[in-house]
Amino acid sequence: MLQHFKHKIITLSIVIACINSGCKSSAGHSQKGKSVILEEENFKHYVDYFNTMEDENLKFAIPNDSAWAWMEKNIPLFECPQQNFEEIYYFRWWSVRKHIKNTPQGFAITEFLVDRSYADKYNMISCALGHHINEFRWVHDPKYIEQDVKIWYRGNDGKPMNKLYKFSSWTADALYNRYLVNKDEKFLLDLYPDMVTDYAVWEKDRQRKDGLFWQHDVKDGMEESLSGGRKVQNARPTINSYMYGNAIAISKMAELKGDKETETKFKAKADVLQQLVETKLWNQKSEFFETLTEKDTLAQVREAIGFIPWYFNLPEKGKGFEKAWEQIKDEKGFSAPFGLTTAERRSPRFRTHGTGTCEWDGAIWPFASSQTLTALANVLNNYNQNYVGKPDYFKQMELYVQSQYYRGRPYLGEYLDETTGYWLMGDRERSRYYNHSTFNDLVITGLVGLRPRADDKIEVNPLIPQEKWDWFCLDNVLYHGNIITILWDKTGEKYNKGKGFRIFKNGKEIAVSEKLEKLVSE
Repeated sequence: MLQHFKHKIITLSIVIACINSGCKSSAGHSQKGKSVILEEENFKHYVDYFNTMEDENLKFAIPNDSAWAWMEKNIPLFECPQQNFEEIYYFRWWSVRKHIKNTPQGFAITEFLVDRSYADKYNMISCALGHHINEFRWVHDPKYIEQDVKIWYRGNDGKPMNKLYKFSSWTADALYNRYLVNKDEKFLLDLYPDMVTDYAVWEKDRQRKDGLFWQHDVKDGMEESLSGGRKVQNARPTINSYMYGNAIAISKMAELKGDKETETKFKAKADVLQQLVETKLWNQKSEFFETLTEKDTLAQVREAIGFIPWYFNLPEKGKGFEKAWEQIKDEKGFSAPFGLTTAERRSPRFRTHGTGTCEWDGAIWPFASSQTLTALANVLNNYNQNYVGKPDYFKQMELYVQSQYYRGRPYLGEYLDETTGYWLMGDRERSRYYNHSTFNDLVITGLVGLRPRADDKIEVNPLIPQEKWDWFCLDNVLYHGNIITILWDKTGEKYNKGKGFRIFKNGKEIAVSEKLEKLVSE
């Protein structure tokens, strides 16, 4: 009887606490999610507007008239005082939803809406699979990305799709990163054998005698590059960083599985690759990671792919590698009016390959922008250095936002001119809604700064300079089965929760600071 009475008191206390904190009912949070601070209906107008921007000549699993209903159920909500950030955030969710496609084997996620001759069955292309996983890990319903991944690895009579290996991939790394968000160990370990096999395929097909991996630039999805060619077998920072990230991820999967032998083996593979990248791809003169040519000479040109090692936290700390990041602030380097170029602007070969044939000779590609910004967030979170700071990250995110417009409307295409912002294939049907990059993952993990981790701690390190925004809120984030809300309110008058920076878990405040700074809470 006494125990029953205590239970009632505890239940009543939880209800009162929830009322006091202003949360909506949290009972169903882990199943369907529910925002705590923001009201879903306040953002519907974006979707209403996006739906008027086009004739919707192509419809797949979730057409425009169902877009808001899907978004309302599935996405974290975001609000900030800079309207274009907010608009592009919702545009990217509206846009990526277009690429969800029904197939006889489940949902697939496409790169182009229009059919491409070089795509696999169901118009699937593997080039941006890592981007798709990292973006979709924040979608509440897991079935879309899970079914897509399973089609890729088992959709060909139980075997991988025929064109899975047409492009380099960081799939194992992305899947482990997704696990850090949803803690779905069962799904991750179900794919574990596929990832081990996947790694072996790349070792057989692309590993050199010295242990580095080679790749044609076109099979990195980066054709017409300054350092390579469609038939040149160069050891590029891309595939070598990807394989390092995959090896680390597989070793962590093996640890979860209790497979000590495989854990040790893949950790050793990662260690070897780390050493090779640091010793063979680092150009001491240019202070940058560069492509190693077939002749075992460095390409002597800086390209955005030289930032990719930090996407996987590959470069060792304290060895001075971070100096490479000075180049994103240099107008002769990668800094351009509309974002970060794919090759250094000082190169005499910069933008010499013409336009309209998918050149990676300097123009801005969202694929690369999202890789570089993910890497930059890692540098700012995980490395002690003085070369770049929060203002640099915010500036590049702001330019990334500004670049995603065409003729005054939100737009996402293949690549753009670095000085005018003009989308180089903007009038081609194939280009629009090009699902080849991330953006919302950058808002969540970089800008707002929710850093996924394996333990139960919630770490948030916003990369928004203190003076930029007086308020913002990220709400309805499904993380480790809980609903996380993150808000900043300089005066306390916007959200009426008090002044400062706050984190809520299922409507209950768990961390607070007067300043916009890193918070870690249970």
